[in-house]
Amino acid sequence: MKEVVPSAASAGTANAHRPAAEDVAGTQEKNAMEELKAPPRRGIVLQVLGLLECVRLVRHLPELRRQPRGNGELVLVMPGFGTGDDLTALLRFYLRHLGYRARGWDLGRNDGNVTDLLPRILNRLTGEHVRTGRPVALVGWSLGGYLAREAAREKPGSVSQVITLGSTVIGGPKYTTAGRTYQERGYDLDAMEAAVEARNRIPLTVPVTAIYSKSDGIVAWQACIDSGSALVEHVEVKTTHLGLGFSPTVYRIIAQCLASQHRGKQT
Repeated sequence: MKEVVPSAASAGTANAHRPAAEDVAGTQEKNAMEELKAPPRRGIVLQVLGLLECVRLVRHLPELRRQPRGNGELVLVMPGFGTGDDLTALLRFYLRHLGYRARGWDLGRNDGNVTDLLPRILNRLTGEHVRTGRPVALVGWSLGGYLAREAAREKPGSVSQVITLGSTVIGGPKYTTAGRTYQERGYDLDAMEAAVEARNRIPLTVPVTAIYSKSDGIVAWQACIDSGSALVEHVEVKTTHLGLGFSPTVYRIIAQCLASQHRGKQT
């Protein structure tokens, strides 16, 4: 289920009665942007169905145990808005089982203050890189994924790869159910969107795997699509926003991405 972003190649051969491939791709992008809006808040309650992924996780344990193993590489896992390391404990436990040194971000609850959080993440990242002599893999859920991307943008030499789970790359919180919370705190969502767009003009030079779901009721899935970065691979899964942190499919993708980077360095 890789590379789901529509491409010009999928438009077929142009003829006199059919738009050119570039026009079709442009129309697709325009339509997606017109549909881009925050999910309705009434859908939040349905996201708890993602906890059913824990049942699937147990059923798929034999397969997950057979995934390629790491060699002590450090993986920092960053939580989403309003959550902390407790919610990523199961994922970190699984990655440790595979041989990675999976660590939480140790910054308490993610309060959404990117201006305060990003420098603290960069300090941790730089310290770990200096201490181990090896770049760090970053896995971020929701807002944690946005922070991971921005950390990689700032310190590409300290990051081996980034894996995001339901993380916006455009609009900041504007196209999420958390947008109202930011507005209540006095933030201007349009100004935040413009700031994110300005940041995106700085190219990412670290590979990113962006995992997203069209069943996400917290984040508009279109806001997770990065059409401007050549090093980003998009992978669609079927689960809820909460389920992204417990889905066996997501765990398998993360394991394979981490191992792929590890094997690439050995060759």
